[in-house]
Amino acid sequence: MNSINFPMLGIALLTAICIMLIGVSIALRSVLGIVLSIVAVFIVTGFGFVTKKKLREKGRI
Repeated sequence: MNSINFPMLGIALLTAICIMLIGVSIALRSVLGIVLSIVAVFIVTGFGFVTKKKLREKGRI
């Protein structure tokens, strides 16, 4: 069994939290919250893909 990659797990959890915040912002009818949450999802997910690429190039994945 492979070991857990904690940095990638953290990024995945942070992305999931940002997606949940979109739902909370919709419930609160906060347009600013919705927009900021969507932007946060794109930033965190992009950071995750960049990190994964760097780890793959180093041979750690």
